Amino acid sequence: MSDHSEAPVAPVAAYEPPYYVAVFTTVRTQDQSGYSETNARMEDLVKDVPGFLGMDHAQTPGGLGITVGYFRDADALTEWRSNAEHRAAQKRGQAEWYQSYTLHVAKVERSHGFTRAAG
Repeated sequence: MSDHSEAPVAPVAAYEPPYYVAVFTTVRTQDQSGYSETNARMEDLVKDVPGFLGMDHAQTPGGLGITVGYFRDADALTEWRSNAEHRAAQKRGQAEWYQSYTLHVAKVERSHGFTRAAG
């Protein structure tokens, strides 16, 4: 997804299980024409899906990108997967932006988090 340099540096909160994650791991091509605009649109669009909980992103210096989307239930994930604009972006990604990718979907059965107190 995008570089997210303006995004806060904090992971998505731990939610009460069960919920679902979609882990999208990518290596992008050299030509990224139109990618940033489409990515921003997808990030705005997914927020409108009832049951969308949040998204984490990471990018290695070598070019491996990982995006994890969190969804309250399978219906929310199905709604996102079947969204017409999202489907069109997926096709364009395969045709232009991704050298390779994998998608893993899992049901989260355990979740916890930690935040260091300020001060």
